[in-house]
Amino acid sequence: MAPVIARLQERDDLFETRVCLTGQHKELSDPALQLFRIRCDYDFNIVREGAGLTFITNTILKRIAEVLDDFPAERVLVHGDTTTTFAGSLGAFYRQIPVAHVEAGLRSGRLDAPWPEEANRRLTSVLADLHFAPTELARQNLLHEGVADQSIVVTGNTVVDALLYVVKLIQDSKKFRAELGACFRFLDPAKRLVLVTGHRRESFGEGFQRICEALGELSRRTNVQIVYPVHLNPGVRNPVHRYLQGLANVHLIEPLSYEAFVYLMMQASVILTDSGGVQEEAPSLGKPVLVMRDVTERPEALEMATAELVGTDVARITAAAARILDAPAKPLANLPVRNPFGDGKAAERIVVRLAARGT
Repeated sequence: MAPVIARLQERDDLFETRVCLTGQHKELSDPALQLFRIRCDYDFNIVREGAGLTFITNTILKRIAEVLDDFPAERVLVHGDTTTTFAGSLGAFYRQIPVAHVEAGLRSGRLDAPWPEEANRRLTSVLADLHFAPTELARQNLLHEGVADQSIVVTGNTVVDALLYVVKLIQDSKKFRAELGACFRFLDPAKRLVLVTGHRRESFGEGFQRICEALGELSRRTNVQIVYPVHLNPGVRNPVHRYLQGLANVHLIEPLSYEAFVYLMMQASVILTDSGGVQEEAPSLGKPVLVMRDVTERPEALEMATAELVGTDVARITAAAARILDAPAKPLANLPVRNPFGDGKAAERIVVRLAARGT
């Protein structure tokens, strides 16, 4: 949402904007706020060990009501597919405040994958009256569900705006590049970098065990180094550290700032992930992605062959990674590469539409 917030705040002649953060992972959000120069006006600070979805949803609903008592908004913007997205939309709906959904219309077709994100997206689409779809396929999904055509705008994805902003910062500043490089002195320039992210609830348990087994097999390759910034959720951290801690060629590190993660993506030979955002970012960097899920709500990446579905199957993960790692290394392409998910102007299109509607 950072590019959207920046654009709204630039148009302070038209919009009075407030930023609301649920604060579930401040180690991740605080550096992002600093990077994009965003002031948080409301922070729910939802921090409770082992907090489940019911607790998170109830707490957000209660706190959203308090925010709207203090700031009687005329519109609420939500993003993506998180529990925050759905609960924020429902809280606004209870106040009869219109909801605009950024990154609307993505569908996997399965309520259990990703879980609970697929349900969050569908429920938010019912509550929203304005839908900012990243692609034409996302628009078609919404039309198929009966959403009015005039309430949908194809904008591209704002994550591409954010990525290109940070890539430019890195490319334009030798000092910034050096600072980021210093964070990863442990990397061996002679080895191929495999970057890993994984956090989806649908893979908790046996899924993460199989992912770890596949990474363990890949780590036996002498020309490979695996870097895994491990998510803070205990359902991720516990199995990852249990199976991978201490293995040669495996670096388990704490979650990264966004700029540091972008820097690593730029260095990577292949990215293994269950993240939706990475599937959308990597094409701009010319990086192949192996999606460790059984389905994806971003089939555009599959169609353009920038991503491949490998699930949590050990053989599929290792075979696909080996195929990429055994191929000659490609130099970093001139950026940005054409990306099916956006051209870096999504936030601009969103704010133009909001202004046109007199919101």
